[in-house]
Amino acid sequence: MVEIDCRGLSCPEPVIKTKKTLKDNPEGLDVLVDDRAARENVPRYAEAVGYKASVSEEGGGWRVKIRK
Repeated sequence: MVEIDCRGLSCPEPVIKTKKTLKDNPEGLDVLVDDRAARENVPRYAEAVGYKASVSEEGGGWRVKIRK
């Protein structure tokens, strides 16, 4: 599974990177974020385009798992 590290980035950059990466990896990916807005917006975007998203705490931030 593809993983992108968006820690240290503020919204909307994690959402933009998620969108671009999903185009090349339509089966899904994991996104690492440490920004509260990104923690809310990345799963919201994924669900809006038809994916399932789950969020878990990891290393002072969050892992957003996005799957078909």
